[in-house]
Amino acid sequence: MENGLPGRIVFATGNKGKLKEVEMILKDLGRQVVSMKEAGVETEIVEDGTTFAENAMIKARAVHAVCGGLVLADDSGLEIDCLNKEPGVYSARYLGEDTPYEIKNGIILQRLEGVAKEERSARFVCVIGAVLPDGRELLAAWRAALPFTLPEKGDLAMILSFLWTSLEKRWQSLRRRRKTRSAIGEKRCER
Repeated sequence: MENGLPGRIVFATGNKGKLKEVEMILKDLGRQVVSMKEAGVETEIVEDGTTFAENAMIKARAVHAVCGGLVLADDSGLEIDCLNKEPGVYSARYLGEDTPYEIKNGIILQRLEGVAKEERSARFVCVIGAVLPDGRELLAAWRAALPFTLPEKGDLAMILSFLWTSLEKRWQSLRRRRKTRSAIGEKRCER
């Protein structure tokens, strides 16, 4: 255990794409990031929380109970204000897990027909839950800095992809600033 971190971090997911993203984000830690399956966890986890934070911690606790160590889990989704923050915590399961996102996006846009442009605010929410090797728990929540306006027509997936790309660039910029400050001896970093 170097710098208080175990040699590996278990990320509570079976999604290979998500695991690659997390590996990329955490690569500067110099720790192996493995999926729950790679850590020997075959448990089916029921995400029955009513908030992103509850679902993230349900996953982190369930995986930690089986393999211990440092476990991270996330829950994320789209909140649309005029739809009572739907799809929210049900984003992945909205209209059924097997329903393609193109269909989900089309139905969301249909539900927004007739809604004034200024009432079409929405945000992407992501919460990371952690259970540390000693059992302590941590939560970090992130919401898109500014609500964005959903279009009246168009491909919602394309818009979310654009938003994600913009956020990724912002994250990389913050990481570069943190490295620069560290290199010149300044100890604080932006959050």
